[in-house]
Amino acid sequence: MADAFSVIPASVLRNLSDKLYEKRKNAALEIEGIVKQLASSGDHEKISAVIKLLATEFTGSPQANHRKGGLIGLAAATVGLSSEAAQHLEQIVPPVLSSFSDQDSRVRYYACEALYNIAKVVRGDFIIFFNKIFDALCKLSADSDANVQSAAHLLDRLVKDIVTESDQFSIEEFIPLLRERMNVLNPYVRQFLVGWITVLDSVPDIDMLGFLPDFLDGLFNMLSDSSREIRQQADSALSEFLLEIKNSPSVDYGRMAEILVQRAAALDEFTRLTAITWINEFVKLGGDQLFPYYADILGAILPCISDKEEKIRVVARETNEALRSIEANPTENFDVGGILSIARRQLDSEWEATRIEALHWISTLLNRHRAEVLCFLNDIFDTLLKALSDSSDEVVLLVLDIHACIAQDPPHFRQLVVFLVHNFRIDHSLLERRGALIIRRLCVLLDAERVYRELSTILEGEADLDFACVMVQALNLILLTSSELSELRELLKQSLVNAAGKDLFVSLYASWCHSPMAIISLCLLAQTYQHACAVIQSLVEEDINAKFLVQLDKLIRLLETPVFAYLRLQLLEPRQYIWLLKALYGLLMLLPQQSSAFKVLRRRLKTVPSYSFDGGNLKRAASGNPYSQILHHSGSQITEDGDIDQDNRNLQNGINFASLQQFKQMQQQHHMLAKSRAQSRNSSTSFLKEGPK
Repeated sequence: MADAFSVIPASVLRNLSDKLYEKRKNAALEIEGIVKQLASSGDHEKISAVIKLLATEFTGSPQANHRKGGLIGLAAATVGLSSEAAQHLEQIVPPVLSSFSDQDSRVRYYACEALYNIAKVVRGDFIIFFNKIFDALCKLSADSDANVQSAAHLLDRLVKDIVTESDQFSIEEFIPLLRERMNVLNPYVRQFLVGWITVLDSVPDIDMLGFLPDFLDGLFNMLSDSSREIRQQADSALSEFLLEIKNSPSVDYGRMAEILVQRAAALDEFTRLTAITWINEFVKLGGDQLFPYYADILGAILPCISDKEEKIRVVARETNEALRSIEANPTENFDVGGILSIARRQLDSEWEATRIEALHWISTLLNRHRAEVLCFLNDIFDTLLKALSDSSDEVVLLVLDIHACIAQDPPHFRQLVVFLVHNFRIDHSLLERRGALIIRRLCVLLDAERVYRELSTILEGEADLDFACVMVQALNLILLTSSELSELRELLKQSLVNAAGKDLFVSLYASWCHSPMAIISLCLLAQTYQHACAVIQSLVEEDINAKFLVQLDKLIRLLETPVFAYLRLQLLEPRQYIWLLKALYGLLMLLPQQSSAFKVLRRRLKTVPSYSFDGGNLKRAASGNPYSQILHHSGSQITEDGDIDQDNRNLQNGINFASLQQFKQMQQQHHMLAKSRAQSRNSSTSFLKEGPK
């Protein structure tokens, strides 16, 4: 230190700490000259003493003017050292860097100025302090003083120039520093960081693309900045990186895919659009590298398909189609279970388009990887059944397609029908709203006869009698009205002459016993008119209630539809179809005379001709009542219509109609249930009237 005082005159040191800038500047020029002389003589020991004096007595002084003078002095000493300054940088630079955090804004300003002058002298040798300088500049970019910010910008540009021309810059050491600061919210710092990323990316020898995953999330975070300029800078940087990715033979898609998936769910529209655009390109470029991330990518795409922003929806749909078009092998890290889990989760989405695409994915996986999907069936089956209650018809139809695909295997078919009946049982509104659609679609996809046989088997043993009755009535109405079941109806019409028809009739009969009107309808369809009469005549008071009359009204109207055209034509031959006439008159007798159904059926019966055809000769009936001879025909024993003079046994055309007892037994159970409920209601009413004793 004594050497320094002997080298630098006291007047120079005094002026170096003067409050006037000109005096400090002149003193710095004298120090520059002194250091230059010492350097030329090679006296580096004294130079070190001078630098130490400036660092400790001036830059470390509590007096602001001393600190300002010390900074100017250090810069002057560096200029004086010129090409020999590098060996003294360890002494010169740290005090200047410390001054960047000085409380006095003017000191911070002079620190920027001093470091700028130092950097101009040493250039590339300056790189060893880069991380510390970068950290300081990052803070100064958000300085509260505009002059300090301006000085920091000038220094920043010079440092960038030095880095781009240096071969000593270590990107590996710099990236952790950059990553730590990427989530800073200050707009000035963000501009500073994007500027550095852009500059370093422009240097051919620096591979910023290889480190992109380290700061990609931070760039995406800037896309939602309130400053338009920052958003544009971040977008520009991202666009440049995406272009590089397209042209690069080796890219780490995996790490970046994870970031993009998260950003695709951002609140900011522009961020979502950019993320989904990147994902779109990754799907096209990534190939098998992305197999492990397909589930996560799908989880990002499906919600975007229903985005409120049209541009996002368009890109998301394109990406979804591209992803689904790639055929992968589960042995190649293709996670079938993960994708199924994502698709299942998206079935709960509030958006129809997303639910539809999720179902398309399940369907695609079933077609391509059936064995793997069936392994996860328990994870998705309940959700698929729940989706049958969806408000969208398109969703319900797609779910049914998937169920039908699963049900190609007999065990799964049985499971599907059992679960379906269970869902109808616990949610009657589902049966009302979607029952017809579901049953009809399954009949198309899985064979109507197979579906109806399985449903009948399940309902035959149904413990909930009320539900069984409602379900059978629904199935019966679908059977009589749906175009999809026309072949099934034709088969049933041949029950008396065809073994397959008879077998189907018997199969349905057992469960149709839950509803008297369903049994009557089935008998009319199967042309077992004598048994229909027997059922009608077996009805008791409890059977003929409001619900029964509503069902009867529906049947009368159905008799006027094309489905029962054959039955109406049979009325042209009343002598041959005695039991048909008797069944229809039986129904007429059950209807209230003032009801519209009564009037419809009576008008129809009035059109029946009062003659029969016998060998081509027209014969009139002798009685005033054209049906007296027919309905009381006693000249022969009659089994089913069209079969006269045959043994009238319980076994008719191969169908054992002694099973009428089965109908009576089933109805007896319904009567007992109704009676039990009535007694329970009466007891409750009586208790409320009398009050507790």
